[in-house]
Amino acid sequence: MNLSVMNKDGQNTGRSVSLPETIFGIKPNEHAVYLDVKHHLANQRQGTHKAKERAEIARTTKKLKKQKGTGGARAGSMKSPVFVGGGRIFGPRPRDYDFKLNKKVKDLARKSVLSFKASEGKISLIEGYQMGNPSTKDFSKMLKAISIDGKKTVFYTNGVNSNFYLSGRNIPSVTIIPVQNVNTYDLINTDVVVFEEGAVEVLQAILS
Repeated sequence: MNLSVMNKDGQNTGRSVSLPETIFGIKPNEHAVYLDVKHHLANQRQGTHKAKERAEIARTTKKLKKQKGTGGARAGSMKSPVFVGGGRIFGPRPRDYDFKLNKKVKDLARKSVLSFKASEGKISLIEGYQMGNPSTKDFSKMLKAISIDGKKTVFYTNGVNSNFYLSGRNIPSVTIIPVQNVNTYDLINTDVVVFEEGAVEVLQAILS
């Protein structure tokens, strides 16, 4: 599959890049995508939740009332979960939500989403865009020129491009990430995927 390279004005440069079938042309594996997205979201959780149980509550343990003859249930401590302000039963404790996911499964998930996006024509290529100074105005002009203004878009750059990143970070619909950090969640959570020229070769080396 060949994809034409556009410039910042949305014009065809006359160059094209061949997208490798092993990455952009496989049959998507939905379960691998599910596992990788689940793994990504699990890693975002801090896991610092905590509720005090009855052993951690500072309340009196004095016998509240006599054991028998009141017509009610026995009560021996204000720490009991049945009273307001008592300890919580089986409350949440700090924990790590991470789980092991094989690298081959993660690679398959990314290939699956890239293949799905390619089949729907939602992948574009732009030539290396070097900016002398950060300019959100120029970045917005480029989005309009390549017809993706207002669409949720992920730009994958060939390495860190500071001025390019600073120019687009204030646009809510745009995410700019070095291609070395490609992940399934960002790919599936976008309308359009745009690769900087040269980033496809780096991606192929990562996923090969």
